[in-house]
Amino acid sequence: MSETEPTAVTGLEENLWPATARLDAGGVLSIGGMRVDALAAEFGTPAFVLDEADFRARAAAWRRAFAECDVYYAGKAFLCRTFARWVDEEGLRLDVCTGGELAVARSVGFPAERLLFHGNNKSVGELQAAVQYGVGRIAVDSFVEIERLAAVAAAAGVRQRVLVRVTPGVEAHTHSYVSTGQEDQKFGFSLAGGAAAQAVAAVLAEDSLELVGLHAHIGSQIFDTAGFGLAAHRMVGLLARIRDDHGVELPELDLGGGLGIAYTSEDAPLGVDELAERLIALVGKECAAAGLPVPRLGVEPGRALVGSTTVTLYAVGTVKELPGLRTFVSVDGGMSDNIRTSLYDARYTARLVSRAGASTAHVVTLVGRHCESGDVVAHDVSLPDDVRPGDLVAVPASGAYHRSMASNYNHVARPPVIAVRDGSARVIVRRETEDDLLRLDADPADLGGAADPARPARPGVRAGSAEPANPQGSTGAQVAR
Repeated sequence: MSETEPTAVTGLEENLWPATARLDAGGVLSIGGMRVDALAAEFGTPAFVLDEADFRARAAAWRRAFAECDVYYAGKAFLCRTFARWVDEEGLRLDVCTGGELAVARSVGFPAERLLFHGNNKSVGELQAAVQYGVGRIAVDSFVEIERLAAVAAAAGVRQRVLVRVTPGVEAHTHSYVSTGQEDQKFGFSLAGGAAAQAVAAVLAEDSLELVGLHAHIGSQIFDTAGFGLAAHRMVGLLARIRDDHGVELPELDLGGGLGIAYTSEDAPLGVDELAERLIALVGKECAAAGLPVPRLGVEPGRALVGSTTVTLYAVGTVKELPGLRTFVSVDGGMSDNIRTSLYDARYTARLVSRAGASTAHVVTLVGRHCESGDVVAHDVSLPDDVRPGDLVAVPASGAYHRSMASNYNHVARPPVIAVRDGSARVIVRRETEDDLLRLDADPADLGGAADPARPARPGVRAGSAEPANPQGSTGAQVAR
């Protein structure tokens, strides 16, 4: 379903919208050559519209800028099977942090050597799955995990390569919930407290583990390199100490991700070329001062790769004006498809995209459909005075954490992800249905009459009980009585 090329390209703020986004003379937005009104008619709303060409271009830019480094896409930002294939096709590595994310990678045959497994509480089962698949790097995050992984690797007869995740004591200037480099947080081994040095010694003492480097991540949505510079200084200092104490020069240093993107016109993120130039220079300078060879640098962009490639397309349901207070414009999604506004007080912009609106505008609060007064999509958004039910509104910079953190709050089905490119569209994550919402619920008929003792029990179930007659058939752990 291809559409004609828009005749005007105006009114779209730089850095906020996907690279192929265009506005035609009638005020209709197109992405990837697809008009959003046509997308809404075919796929419904709300929907995440992802610009495939934009993502691939960004991936290529990161690969070029960090040509001699390892670029891991941080899968927690957004991941599905098709997207994992794109990451592979673009020559990037992939960072996963749960068994579920690893399962996505395994399901598409993502090269195991190019996987990095993060997480502060990996289960034995997750570690076994990672080792069995041959995951290239596992970032160990606790002393318990070092013991677990060593035992798992020994049982599998392999020598697992690991990074030690270090807390460098760097305060990133971002929201406290996404700041991960300071001492008082759950990730990694404290550098200042000595735990990082102890973890290095513990890994080196395990025959089934091969320590290949260090890892640090100072936070997310960062707009300057000052924090990265301090982290590089402290991490290279630890590399020098490891050389002096153990006679080992580690070949890898991963400085994590966290580069910010523009959510509003007030945000001014660094370009990838500038970031690469600064980071590589910082690490080189610190290594020269310490008399160390420069390790292979690793970086982990997630939001920076996918955030700006996607918009959320909503339909307006109601417009409610409270004279002297504010105007609420309600859309057919909300905190179930974007929790970031409620969770982090994140700021977004939005615009009318299905027609040209009135020349005058007013500031509104864009809200969702959920039974929470905190269900705000975007604060203080300027929309035309004549915005009305049925209009389409788009929120840019929706690619990172929107779908991956989406929920079924109020039993609302999660939106689809629609990939657009060169005048065509395809579903890469389908819209949930009511059947999906009910699928995991136990059928009341399976409760064996627990709510109605007079009701005949189903075969194999004791009357008046929710238990199977043969509890040994359960796959879960049995509870002592």
